[in-house]
Amino acid sequence: MRKTESLNKDWYFLKGDTRRHKAPKRIKKGWEKVDLPHTWNALDGQDGGFDYHRGPCWYYKEIKLSPVKGEEIYLEFPAASLKAEVFVNGRHVCSHKGGFSTFRANITPYIRHGAAKIAVCADNGEAKDVYPQTADFTFFGGLYRGVNLITVARAHFDLDYFGGSGVSVTPVLNKDGSADIEIEAFVSNQGSCSVEYKVGEYTARGNSAVIHIDEPHLWNGRKDPYLYTLEAELVTGGTIVDDISVRFGIRSFKIDAQKGFYLNGRRYPLHGVSRHQDRENMGWAITEKEHREDMELIADVGANTIRLAHYQHSQCFYDLCDEYGMVVWAEIPFISAFMNNPEARENTLSQMKELVVQNYNHPSIVCWGIANEITIGGEDPDLISNLKELNDLCHELDKTRLTTIAQLSMVDMESELNRITDILSYNHYFGWYMGSVEDNGPWIDEFHEKNPDLCLGISEYGCEGILKYHSNEPKMQDYSEDYQALYHEKMLETFAKRPFLWSTHVWNMFDFASDMRDEGGVKGRNNKGLVTYDRKIKKDSFFIYKAYWSKEKFVHLCGRRYANRATETTDIKIYTNCKTVSLFVNGEDMGTAQCDKIAVFENVALKEGENVIRAESGKLFDEMVINKVSEPDESYILKQEDSGNSGSNWFETLEITGSEILFPEGFFTVKDKIGEIMKNPEGLEFINDMIEKITEIANISVSKGMLNMAKGFTIEKLFDMAGSRMPEKAKIWVSEQLNKIEKK
Repeated sequence: MRKTESLNKDWYFLKGDTRRHKAPKRIKKGWEKVDLPHTWNALDGQDGGFDYHRGPCWYYKEIKLSPVKGEEIYLEFPAASLKAEVFVNGRHVCSHKGGFSTFRANITPYIRHGAAKIAVCADNGEAKDVYPQTADFTFFGGLYRGVNLITVARAHFDLDYFGGSGVSVTPVLNKDGSADIEIEAFVSNQGSCSVEYKVGEYTARGNSAVIHIDEPHLWNGRKDPYLYTLEAELVTGGTIVDDISVRFGIRSFKIDAQKGFYLNGRRYPLHGVSRHQDRENMGWAITEKEHREDMELIADVGANTIRLAHYQHSQCFYDLCDEYGMVVWAEIPFISAFMNNPEARENTLSQMKELVVQNYNHPSIVCWGIANEITIGGEDPDLISNLKELNDLCHELDKTRLTTIAQLSMVDMESELNRITDILSYNHYFGWYMGSVEDNGPWIDEFHEKNPDLCLGISEYGCEGILKYHSNEPKMQDYSEDYQALYHEKMLETFAKRPFLWSTHVWNMFDFASDMRDEGGVKGRNNKGLVTYDRKIKKDSFFIYKAYWSKEKFVHLCGRRYANRATETTDIKIYTNCKTVSLFVNGEDMGTAQCDKIAVFENVALKEGENVIRAESGKLFDEMVINKVSEPDESYILKQEDSGNSGSNWFETLEITGSEILFPEGFFTVKDKIGEIMKNPEGLEFINDMIEKITEIANISVSKGMLNMAKGFTIEKLFDMAGSRMPEKAKIWVSEQLNKIEKK
């Protein structure tokens, strides 16, 4: 019978690769004792500077084994970032490329004298043959999901095929309401063994079998995420030699370009969040406790869908998605930077095979994401070929689900890229990096008008919200909690008027680490979350979503962290899904307002010192304190030098010699990509000097640490993103400076 044991305790860790890829035979001075899950970037991956340790590191553990004849022993790695080499007793066992998926190693032939000295080299360093290499998040290294030891009989459900379970379950709903459960088992060394299945009272036999259920209990999203359990046994001579259990759900879905998402034949508008898996001071080395905490917060906000970005997440979290009824977009880390070589292409395919095979049985998953913003470097023909091959692979592996892609905002509405996958979504940051929040609606309408047959979603949208910043007049890129809340109010209004969108996913549910970032006075972090990195504080924006999405009645006072206010009166904003709400200030009844998600009491008078603000709806209430102070609290305002954009209207004092943008042969122009300009020494100097000024005018936060991701943009593209805010004089001046740099 199968036996699975955790090997998470008592490992030894060595930072760096002092042994030049040779497996250590014993522990010497300098090794640190650790337990798994573990990452070496828990702290340096979140503190900014873009200097976290990337490269090979070693893990070592000795175990005693008592192998029985006819048994096989596997090491199971739920993840090792980003590449791994596994050794047992000094001998190389296997390699793996991809930091997010399960892989296993049969170590039976390598065991000596009842012992196994296990050495694992995990490597999150730069490479040209594994994704991701460039992205706006930290690539935490390590054995961050632990290690298991699996002992099985020689005949067993397959452990070697792309990390899968060994059994695939395909529920098919019939027109009469019944269901056929198509089952396929993959068996190693089967010999005379037979496969037997049981689902409740239903049974079947054979490597391939079908169980018919007349009146199935459907997996029905958040309302009723019912799960069946399949028990699969490998039997010979009446003896069970291996057994596994697989949960599955019976459901149908479709997506209509005009009406959006349908679940089990009924419209089911998808509104939800994206999620990164890291946690403050832990990186990716989190446990079931943290996964469950994340899910409870996502359920609390009222989401019914999750985009699990930008990589394969833990099986624990996919299980939670099944249990909580979340509709899931699962994707591989084919992101930001296309590496045009055969090895990298093969890595996209192998990571997709692992994603699909390992997650095939999860009813929560409805689509496979083949890439995210992969055209930052341009729409290369080889890139398009790679995407088409990934799309075909998904359909080959899984004929029941759809494919999707998250497009960079600048991808043309009529681009060939929008017709590769079954459905698609765009990442749009109008109102943060560019344009205004009001630009979202017209863009969506124009796309829908030009492509009425395409199923469109919004896969990312959001803005930074840092708890310490506040304003009576919040505006774009002030990093205030208040602007973030206002931005999301407007986005929810935009989506409510456009029910044809197949899904919307907030970026992001939680703040997350991006060690390259330094903006808003916070280093190493993307602060677009509705909840803080440590999961302790729900920002005001969390509650506007809860007002729209959740059926759980609540009342929330906005602005509690804007505690010191130097005004005679102030507006009090309340988010709630109750029909009415009453306001009390220092015990005085200020009246009752009718609510449609938001209630605002204007010009509420404040007394000197402390003011107790209380909102009530029936038995529900929320309370906060506002202090009336004599002078504005300067700590609430982001200082210019901390903003990440230090430019100003520098162009006003400069002289230009021409009146139009020119394109002289042999010299750089605004049509050249930033990456190409930076290859020239003079061009690099120009970019380093000008990028912050250009992006400040364009209202785009591009720090020097993020230039890698912007190398595919042309200067002209930055002008386009800025729109009317970029004065023509500034464009001509930048053009003239580029025209002075000769291409070499």
